[in-house]
Amino acid sequence: MLSTFEYPIIALFLMTVRVSAMADRQATVTRDTLETRILVEINLDGSGRADLDTGVPFLDHMLDQIARHGLIDMKIKASGDCHIDDHHTVEDIGITLGQAVDKAVGAKRGIYRYGHAYVPLDEALSRVVIDFSGRPGLVMNCSFTRPRVGNFDVDLFSEFFHGFVNHARVTLHLDNLRGANTHHQAETLFKAFGRALRMALSRDQRMADAMPSTKGSL
Repeated sequence: MLSTFEYPIIALFLMTVRVSAMADRQATVTRDTLETRILVEINLDGSGRADLDTGVPFLDHMLDQIARHGLIDMKIKASGDCHIDDHHTVEDIGITLGQAVDKAVGAKRGIYRYGHAYVPLDEALSRVVIDFSGRPGLVMNCSFTRPRVGNFDVDLFSEFFHGFVNHARVTLHLDNLRGANTHHQAETLFKAFGRALRMALSRDQRMADAMPSTKGSL
């Protein structure tokens, strides 16, 4: 039988183990090709701080939404062949961010696994649903009202998210339900994506360290 003195020590030990487990959900990933050079550092248990310099200003603005609404500390530095166009840079950032999330989340024990969010911005409304299933899949239904926001080609959003899901190994549904302003449509998607990530990656106290799957693995 444990003494009265030993109970606080055990409680402190368990609390220390839990804090340490949460504190290590961080990752650094680099990608270096003939087309791009990318560095991604993330902390899934952050406060939403972002240090972004991708060479694609509108993408920086969207990535900031993920960090802020996902409460993910994020540093992304990139240089690419944007003198040709932004395609390779945007796609490869999606790939590298996906790899970093997959690395940081680890075995996925004790997380909610599923996340969803509806986010409005004036006339625009988007819905995002995500599952850390281990099975990459993207369903994206977004009819943007214009082909570009400033100099940014909105077709590249699908390239970004395809890169992300294939390497984070998630199932992702993105739906822009309505909107007239393309900037608003895009921003609601990325804000909702950040919120859905935050929910899915959060610790479920009732799950403790259990795997959120009847298969026993994800």
